[in-house]
Amino acid sequence: MALTLEQLNTASAAEALQLLDGLYEHSPWIAEQALAQRPFRSLAHLQHAMAQAVRTAGQDAQLALIRAHPELAGKAMVAQNLTAESTNEQSKAGLTQCTPEEFDRIQALNTAYNERFGFPFILAVRGPRGTGLPKREIIDTFARRLDNHPEFELAEALRNIHRIAEIRLNDKFAAEPVLGNDVWDWQEKLAEHSDPGFAEKGQLTVTYLTDAHRACAQRISHWMRDCGFDEVEVDAVGNVVGRYHPATEGARYLITGSHYDTVRNGGKYDGRLGIFVPMACVRELHRSGRRLPFGIEVVGFAEEEGQRYKATFLGSGALIGDFNPAWLDQKDVDGVTMRAAMQHAGLCIDDIPKLQRDPAQYLGFIEVHIEQGPVLNELDLPLGVVTSINGSVRFLCEMIGTASHAGTTPMDRRRDAAVAVAELALYVEQRAAQDGDSVGTIGQLQVPAGSINVVPGRCQFSLDLRAPTDAQRDALVSDVKEQLAKIAARRGLRYTLEESMRAAAAPSAPAWQHHWERAVDTLGVPVFRMPSGAGHDAMKLHEIMPQAMLFVRGLNSGISHNPLESTTNNDMQLAVDAFTQVLRQLAEEQQP
Repeated sequence: MALTLEQLNTASAAEALQLLDGLYEHSPWIAEQALAQRPFRSLAHLQHAMAQAVRTAGQDAQLALIRAHPELAGKAMVAQNLTAESTNEQSKAGLTQCTPEEFDRIQALNTAYNERFGFPFILAVRGPRGTGLPKREIIDTFARRLDNHPEFELAEALRNIHRIAEIRLNDKFAAEPVLGNDVWDWQEKLAEHSDPGFAEKGQLTVTYLTDAHRACAQRISHWMRDCGFDEVEVDAVGNVVGRYHPATEGARYLITGSHYDTVRNGGKYDGRLGIFVPMACVRELHRSGRRLPFGIEVVGFAEEEGQRYKATFLGSGALIGDFNPAWLDQKDVDGVTMRAAMQHAGLCIDDIPKLQRDPAQYLGFIEVHIEQGPVLNELDLPLGVVTSINGSVRFLCEMIGTASHAGTTPMDRRRDAAVAVAELALYVEQRAAQDGDSVGTIGQLQVPAGSINVVPGRCQFSLDLRAPTDAQRDALVSDVKEQLAKIAARRGLRYTLEESMRAAAAPSAPAWQHHWERAVDTLGVPVFRMPSGAGHDAMKLHEIMPQAMLFVRGLNSGISHNPLESTTNNDMQLAVDAFTQVLRQLAEEQQP
């Protein structure tokens, strides 16, 4: 019989400990420490309490926890000495039915891993969907993680242990993240569409108005209709727009959504998570026959990444009247203009100006997005409330010195352009770190016509500087430019500096940020506030209406723009639940 939180919260200490037996392999101390925080408001609250018990334990206790776990397809499995929980998990992943070749490969990896790290390889083999990972993915992950730094791998092992415990907790309480599973499945199905040249390699790439892009739009629009949206259309720039009418005609709308295009060889959740979370909420409203005092407009933005044409935020920009007609003459790598691509897709270019939204008709804009970074993952937190989307400035630069013979030019006579840029890169790293939330990157660095035996006379490089406020960003830019001048002067060099992009910061509207904070707190999850270093569609809507964002934890150290980008059905469920809470808050505010 499934447990309930009420049972757990009212049980004696000994009974409660027995109820949680088996969540963490041979480590009852974790549940014992977590139970001191009773009463628990949710399973997420309990899960976080246990994760914090591990987090605050010393490394010896953490290593003991890891070593309490059996090897994958190891001696304990062969001898049938696994716990019931581990037997179930390894069986669901097919590890009890390995071929001789697969078994030999896993044994070799087990040996290499133990020799490198001193503890067994831990992987939540039931995976982010909870149904089991394919053996090929398990073996590939095993091999990939052998290259990790030992400190990082210890943390990654603990994160996988927490996921194992989360799934076991679901089993004990018969807690199925039904809506999280649906959101997961939508994203998996949408990822079946990929551009030529990538689809054949099993890679996900969906760029603006390709056949795969248009197939995605069609599929999203069909799902929106299935969810009960009253109006669904693909607009003049390819945005998929679904509208769920308010209870009273003429009421304002809440607008939400994100983009469905991807970078090349990207992940399945960047952008798309922000389309499907509100879709799931609308579907539940429709199923229960409920209307809210406001309407809900969900937009799958057609373009955000700027991959096929250099016109980022084209989809969300069109909604604020920021569509530059000159973009229509841009050509992709095959020489196809944007105008021709839009015409081929059946879009009406003349209607683009009609897409501009009247902010008076909207309450505001909210967006759910995978974090695309490691912070939530490292803190064992499923959700983060975004305080601001960082403002940024980018420069294309060149340091100019004198090319000379590497063997005959004394070290104190050199005019080495590359070394000067290296010095600047170290300064950028140090200066950005002083602010905490500022970041600075020299992502491109090349020596034109460089040679192994020539002191570099030129070095071309980029600068990307970001911060949560424009003032903080501008102070960073000023200091970096000043240091650049000093380095060049001291080394007898010249330089060029061309600003290529400037984007204003987009701080969350305080009242809307508070909606997310209240929603997260209601779920029993700690409220963690953080800026976004990446740009989002919310930046564009910010120009005409209040906005606020919610981040969802990513797996694999939060990596994004990468096939390893992932998150779990449990975290997606929490995102749906948080979104539902925001809808409730807004409904209460709008009641007469």
